[in-house]
Formats: sequence, C-alpha cells, structure tokens
Amino acid sequence: MGSPAEMKTPPARTSRQIERSAIVALVPVAALVPFWLVAMAVAWLPLRLIFGIQYWVVPAGWLVIGLLLFVPSVQVALLSPFLGARRPSSDELAVITPIWRDLAATAKQPQYRFVIRVIDSDELNAYACGGHLLIVTSFAIDELSQRELSGVLAHELSHHLGLHTVALTLAHWLSLPVLLLARVGFYLQNVARAATDSFVSHSAALTALGRVAAGLLTAISWVFLAALYASDALANIVGHRSEFEADRRTVRMGYGRALVDALRAVIRLGGGARAVGWKARLAATHPPARTRVARIEAMMRHPSR
Repeated sequence: MGSPAEMKTPPARTSRQIERSAIVALVPVAALVPFWLVAMAVAWLPLRLIFGIQYWVVPAGWLVIGLLLFVPSVQVALLSPFLGARRPSSDELAVITPIWRDLAATAKQPQYRFVIRVIDSDELNAYACGGHLLIVTSFAIDELSQRELSGVLAHELSHHLGLHTVALTLAHWLSLPVLLLARVGFYLQNVARAATDSFVSHSAALTALGRVAAGLLTAISWVFLAALYASDALANIVGHRSEFEADRRTVRMGYGRALVDALRAVIRLGGGARAVGWKARLAATHPPARTRVARIEAMMRHPSR
C-alpha cells in the first residue's frame, strides 16, 4: 500500500482516542455558549408564561436532544437527509466495499461501526460528521482511483478515531437556536419597518419610535450573527490542526502515499489552493493541499519523528 519508508511507520493507534485538536476544538464551542444561553432564554420566556417551567429545563432539554445525534442510528436517520446524502448505488458500492473492508481491517474497526453515504456533487470532497458518518461526493468516487479513494476514506476515518467531529457536531447543534434568533430578529426588523412606513408615517414621533425599534432589532440580530461568524472562523483556525493530526494517523495506518495521490488530484483539478487575504484564511476549512502533501511526505521519509 505504501512506500518502504511508509511501511516502517510506527503502528497506528487504531482505537478511538481524544487527540489534542479535539480538545482545542472545544474553544469555539465555549465562545458560542453565552449567545446560545441567551437564545435559550428567549425560547424559555413564552414557555414560562404558558407552562411555568424553570429556565434550566430548556437548555438541558436541548443538550439532551443534541446527545441523541451521537447515537449511530439517529445520525444515519437524521444527519444523512439533512446533509442531502444518500445510500451508495450498486456501482458505487462495488467501488467502496473492497476499499472499506481493507481499511476497516487495517484500523481494527468493525465495518458496521461507521456508515458511508454519498452526496451528488461536482466537487472532489469528503468529510466526517457526527461520530459515525463518512460522507464522500459522487465526483470523488467517479474520478479518483481506488488507491486515491482509500487514502481519502482513511483520512476521514482518522477524524472519527481522533474524536475530531465531536466538538463540530456540538457547535452546529448549539448554533441552531442562535441562528434562528438572528433570523427572527431580521424578520421582525423588516416587519417593524414596514409597519412604520404603512401605519404611522403621518406621525413624526411614532415614525421615529418605529425606526428606533427596527434599528435595535437589527443591531441585536447582527450581534448574534457576528457570534456565529466568529465561532465558525475560530473553528476553521483550530480545525487545521485536526487535519494535520488526521493526516498523521493516515500515514501510520499505511495510507499516506494514497492520500498524497488524492491530494495531488485535488491540486490538478484546481482545488486546495492557499487562501489569499485574511478573510479567505479565516474562511478556509482546510490547510493548503500542497502544505499537507509536503508534511505527509516528510512524515513518510522520517517515520520515527
């Protein structure tokens, strides 16, 4: 599967283990928590008036529901359609099955523990989500060789084995009420502005009051939206480390050369370029492909490091 240097690589830690990047990835989650608690308070107010429940019940209930996303059957049933993923076709299974069988054996993992789903896309991409899902695009299955695809799947499996996806899944779940509150705020701002223009335009005082209310709602909505943007940017920054750690585990499993070939295919197709400008760097979810190739090849040349 790999070069002689790669075959001397120390054995991979194939059991699930919390890696450093999985812990660092909790930082964006912590930054999002105060805004999530405020969003929970907004949802709690009408429930308190109607049912008289205490505040802690709402965030606790939301967290309990979120924990269900880590149940394998729930992930497959809910996350797959949410992401627009489907079961592989018979032709795709013919490609994926032997690769996954060998990869699972190498990683000493039961084949059934993780589920592969396909997204119809013209992009060469794959990602891990939840705790048991591996998503790969139809383009990647069609365009990559079996060797290259094995490197891609080994990398995504490495994310799961390093528990890199836990914080990301939690952040997405906490961000939902924050995003909903921001959208409601923008909607109410539009309603307040339309009502002001339609019904109280004859009164300067009421018009001013309506515009103040619309402006306040806009400001509040932008605060929550900015929190989401900041959390995403921070997640992208710390997420680069998880990509390098997943690459390292992939090399240790003996799939380093296959992953390099896949990354070079990405480069040939014009992807994986270095982000230019601070905005692009904050939005980049992955390190540049050429950087990853160089680091992986260095690891294969010097496996003892």
